[in-house]
Order: sequence, then structure tokens, then C-alpha cells
Amino acid sequence: MTKQQTVGFIGVGVMGHPMAINLMAKGYPVIAFDVQDAAMEAIVKAGAQRASSIREVCDQTRVVFTSLPSPAVFTQVMLGEEGIASGKAVKIAVDLSTVGPRSTKAAAAGLHEHGIALIDAPVSGGAAGAQKGTLTVMAAGGEAALNEVKSLLEIFGKLVVIGKEPGQAQLLKLLNNMLSSTAFAITAEAYVAGVKGGLDPQLMMDVINVSSGRSAASQEKFIRQVLPRTFDFGFPISSICKDIGLAIEECEALGVPMWVGSQARQLWKFALKQDGVGRDMTELVTYLEKWSGAEPPPAIKPEPLK
Repeated sequence: MTKQQTVGFIGVGVMGHPMAINLMAKGYPVIAFDVQDAAMEAIVKAGAQRASSIREVCDQTRVVFTSLPSPAVFTQVMLGEEGIASGKAVKIAVDLSTVGPRSTKAAAAGLHEHGIALIDAPVSGGAAGAQKGTLTVMAAGGEAALNEVKSLLEIFGKLVVIGKEPGQAQLLKLLNNMLSSTAFAITAEAYVAGVKGGLDPQLMMDVINVSSGRSAASQEKFIRQVLPRTFDFGFPISSICKDIGLAIEECEALGVPMWVGSQARQLWKFALKQDGVGRDMTELVTYLEKWSGAEPPPAIKPEPLK
């Protein structure tokens, strides 16, 4: 695609907003739509053209990106009345959401009947990665369509082509998110136990991060969001529950028993029910502190990123 061609963007919330801004920063005009007025006002203020509906976006652009909150919303946007399938101009839909393989395969088949290719392209890296353009983009889809949008996907971060069938990238993304959320949960339990047992929080994480228990949770989220007690990673507990739930359902459908994953899911679901719907995932630590009677330690300012 040339930089004069306008691209569509449906869903410009926490993740979609910075990704749309990065497209504009690289010279691609964006026409955007979101059901939330605040999200629309923010993206228009950043320079995007306002659309009044999904159909308006898809009647004006060949390539449309989507960043959506759930499989149900995704299916409605793709195949519902006045959805992407009804667009006059759109030929490639690129979904950046995490909605699972089954929803993605069904949408790909429905769009194909209308001459529209679906690129399955979930992203990993959170809101911070979306803002910095350092996401990992896992993409699957037909070769011709994928080649056409490759340069656009590379604006968001590192592109990894998973396969030619939509749904393959979704499976890998779900497995990754299940690993990430499970690692954070067990690290949170260990951290709270250590603090309650009298260990220095910084020293504890320093030792873990040069030992065999280290993970992305201990090396990144605990250093940047938990020790400083900012709890602002940018990914809500509700989304963790959605993703780990989809992952476990998919694994069980494949006949793989999920003993550890199911236990992690239960912890996240319990936190969700304790008023965790809109809370940041890193706030799981505060629930564990409360449940165990641990005194929250003082905030520790992180060292500047190198």
C-alpha cells in the first residue's frame, strides 16, 4: 500500500488508539470508528477522520484493521448487518484482537463469501508496546493478502508469520497469554509470601531475576508496575480472564488436560469477582496481600530504562 491510501480502523480503545496513531505517524491517513464517544473524540483529535459506522469505514477503504474486546463483538463487526462483510471497498480485514481460533475461522469463511480476506494478527506487548511500536504481531492468512499488509503490520512491532490459515495465530496468542498470566499469578503468590516472611522486595526480585524462577512477570511487570506500586501495565483483569478462558477452552477441545491452567484461571476469576473488572492485571498482588493479611511494602522507584 502507498502512504496516500487511507486505511480503516475499527475499535480505537486502549490498544487500537496507539496503533492507529502509529499508522498516521508513518504517513497513512486513517478513518476510524468506535462505539465509545470518548475513544472517537480522542482519535479524531489525534488526526483521524471520523466515521459514523462500520459500514462507512468499509465503503471507503481497501484495508480495515480491527481491535475488539470479545469474540461476540468480533463476530458482529465482521459478519453482522452493516458489518465488514457488507462493505463496498474493503478487500482485506486485519484483526488485531484476541478472540480465539473458532471465531476467527468462522469469520474468515463468512468474509471469503464476500470476496474479503481475513488476516488473523493478534498482538502481544500491552498498551506500552502499542504506544512504542514494539508489539509482537503474530499473523496468519493468505499469502497475497498478508504480503499486501506486511509493511503496515511492521509499524506495530515485530511481525512473525505463523501460517496461512486464519486461526493459527489466535491459537499461539492464546497459549502465550495463558503462559504469561499463569506466570504472573504464581510470581504474585511467591512475592507476597516473601514480603510477609520478611524478605526485602527489591532484593527478592533481584535474586529471582538472576535465578531459575525468573520470567517476564518478574523481570518486567514486577519491576515496573508492582515494586513502584503504580499497577499500570495497561491490561485489565477482565481481559486476562477472557484470554485464559479462551485458551483453556481451546486446549480442552484439542484433548489436552489443563490442570495448572485451570487453577490459574480460578485465581483470576476470583479476583475479577472481587471488583476486579476494570482493574489492572498487576493489581492481583493487592488482592493476594489482602487475602493473606500481608502488609503492603513501600513503593520502590524503578531504575530508568536503558
